[in-house]
Amino acid sequence: MHGYGMMNGWGTMGPLMWVLMLLFWGFAIFGVICAARWLLARKPPEAGQGKESPMDILKVRYARGEISREEFERMKEELK
Repeated sequence: MHGYGMMNGWGTMGPLMWVLMLLFWGFAIFGVICAARWLLARKPPEAGQGKESPMDILKVRYARGEISREEFERMKEELK
């Protein structure tokens, strides 16, 4: 006997096991990085999104010039 046992100094983990372990940790680290980038890239919801009143929408449309003054006044009366 040479003093290394049956595995000739490799222990219970041969070269294939070392490669598999490196691949596992490489994929694990890659997954964590991808998840972090995805979470950081997400946009937070806009303030007041979907909570605008019809009058606010009407004012924005008038300010953009999408509707005339007469249309604005008529629609404003209808909303009251």
